[in-house]
Amino acid sequence: MSDRKYRHSGYQDDDDRDRDTRRPSTGPRYQGLEGAPRGRGVGVPAEATFKCARCGTEIKNPQIALNTDCPSCGSALHSCCNCTFFNTGSRFECRKPLEARVESKTKANQCDLFEPKSVRNLKSTRPKMEEGTSSPTDARSAFDALFKK
Repeated sequence: MSDRKYRHSGYQDDDDRDRDTRRPSTGPRYQGLEGAPRGRGVGVPAEATFKCARCGTEIKNPQIALNTDCPSCGSALHSCCNCTFFNTGSRFECRKPLEARVESKTKANQCDLFEPKSVRNLKSTRPKMEEGTSSPTDARSAFDALFKK
């Protein structure tokens, strides 16, 4: 006699223990290019500009020296929060390998890996469409034309 209470298959079978339930890891989930645009508006044509992380003032010269301050709010521009590699989810809050954590992310620091964070200016002038092509204002009329007989 069997020690099993129920005789149907699947109850207390040891066959499933041999199977590896984990999928083989193929590397990190996100394999995007570093510095490549992500999120909404990826295909939207816009120029990249540098803006202060604290007040949002657009800075014309993206070459930031160690002691440069924002002309509007006076905060330091050569800081972690204005850097491309700043990420609060990463180790030491930086996507680059650091040996020690930078104490204040808003104060000026002497990091050699600093690159100014460029943001897309969605309010910039977009290229005009050529004559003879449909414009965004004609989208509604083109949609209505699909269902007319």
